[in-house]
Amino acid sequence: MKAMATDKLQLGGEQREERPVGRSMKRGFLGKCPACGQGRLFRGFVKSVDACAACGERMDHHRADDFPPYIVVTIVGHVVLGGYMMTDLVLPLSTWQHLALWAPVTLVSALALMQPVKGAVIGLQWALKMHGFGGHEDRPEDILPPRDPSA
Repeated sequence: MKAMATDKLQLGGEQREERPVGRSMKRGFLGKCPACGQGRLFRGFVKSVDACAACGERMDHHRADDFPPYIVVTIVGHVVLGGYMMTDLVLPLSTWQHLALWAPVTLVSALALMQPVKGAVIGLQWALKMHGFGGHEDRPEDILPPRDPSA
């Protein structure tokens, strides 16, 4: 029996389902279920559904807590700061004019990015089988050695 270039070598247990990270994050960014790409991911602005209506994948155990706002602040901060600096070089605007221009841009862009970024983080967690998406509960990876009472 000859091995073909398209054959996959499977060592160990059962065949595992494929979960591409890029595809899962893209589906989440678009507000779709990272598993099937059909069902909706959000039932509110940033409130995720408990389970996908199309495939039944549970979404209620994700842990996207504070990571999406950090990403949004980083993206919006860089874009707005760059825009402010380029505008300041081209147009001689006063501080109040800059504030009137960049405050709404900052607010609107942060609100517009919040849901897509949270969806991408949920898609990343699903693809990497984090926080219950892999069928196992969260547990610490390392076990600390016992404390030395003489220390």
